[in-house]
Amino acid sequence: MPHKVPKEELDARLSALRAALAQDDPGWQMAILNHKISMYYFTGTMQVGALVVTPDSATLWVRRDLGRAQDESLFQDLRPMKSFRSLGETYPVPKAVYLEKKTATLEWVDMVRKYLPFEEIRPVDGFVNAMRARKSAYELDLMRKAGAIHAEVLQSVAPTLCKEGVSEAELGGLVYTELLRRGSMGISRFNQPLGEDIAGLIAFSENSLRTTAFDGPGGTAGTCTAVQGIGSPERKLRKKDLAFFDIPAGLEGYHTDKSIVFHMGKLSENPEGERIRAAYDYCVSLELEIAARLVPGATPEAVYNEIAEGLDPQYAGGFMNGGKFLGHSIGLMMDEPPVIARGFRDPLQPGMTFAVEPKIALPGIGLVGTENTYLVRENGPAEPLNGGPQPLLEIV
Repeated sequence: MPHKVPKEELDARLSALRAALAQDDPGWQMAILNHKISMYYFTGTMQVGALVVTPDSATLWVRRDLGRAQDESLFQDLRPMKSFRSLGETYPVPKAVYLEKKTATLEWVDMVRKYLPFEEIRPVDGFVNAMRARKSAYELDLMRKAGAIHAEVLQSVAPTLCKEGVSEAELGGLVYTELLRRGSMGISRFNQPLGEDIAGLIAFSENSLRTTAFDGPGGTAGTCTAVQGIGSPERKLRKKDLAFFDIPAGLEGYHTDKSIVFHMGKLSENPEGERIRAAYDYCVSLELEIAARLVPGATPEAVYNEIAEGLDPQYAGGFMNGGKFLGHSIGLMMDEPPVIARGFRDPLQPGMTFAVEPKIALPGIGLVGTENTYLVRENGPAEPLNGGPQPLLEIV
């Protein structure tokens, strides 16, 4: 039997959505959600169709596949839908409809409006993002379990797979297999058009400095020009290389994010060894400092500004490989709002989860740094969910 999102969890989310929309507009009439992540969040299944929510009803209209939806979901009202004509035949035409403006295509909106010709589109994205940013006990349990798998594989198993002559792509496949063996879900989902659903990336030394279309500090040559992820099948691991891992894990849709760096051989034998060690240790200290600031009432912008103002000048040029953030919320997607960056001024709340990822680009050497996923708690510093930062490991 498939894992099922508990009914009380689904009911609570639906109630929270209705409350948020009523606060925005006491006379709201309808919201339609069709993104697969929103569908899963509110119904416990991902299907081709539409979730229609009104003040008095909530129906998941399924084009494909109703049988699977019924097997997977404890959502109360699941109905078949051959086309959007079903919506026009069921509901009075509202004046305004809340839609996911970030992901609803013009083609999809036109198809809905053909049978339900509403006049005004209002964005529902902000309400859903705010709900998803604060995790329930159910969600945190899944993230802790994902984090335990994550920590075991990257901290204990990955070093044993780093053999001279292995390619970035092959090593990525080996790590991916180890995650799957322990129950990880096998994919990472991104919230940006250029953030493809991939298994993560591994890069050796200079390749980790290659920027990609995705807005993150980690880099890779990719498997080919058309795929900027996983790693190069040509670049082989050598002595004195830095092996940079930015590999997610997940369970039942919920991610944790983690980065770790290994050095092939003794750092004392690398002419840049002292520089590498100092930069890596500095990133570890920054991660712990950021985590200590992730407390209820703090704002992401304030945390970012405090860290940026105290940044060691020698690393300013390569810090975050040019990125202007320190971390990001994480849950059903890898890169959810809010971001630990300027412009995010809403106070942190208990139950929020963040991937904290200070990294430094060392020209001619590679990317060093660390990343782990943290939970904002009622009291005290944030709790690491997938192991916390590790010392730079020398693989000899």
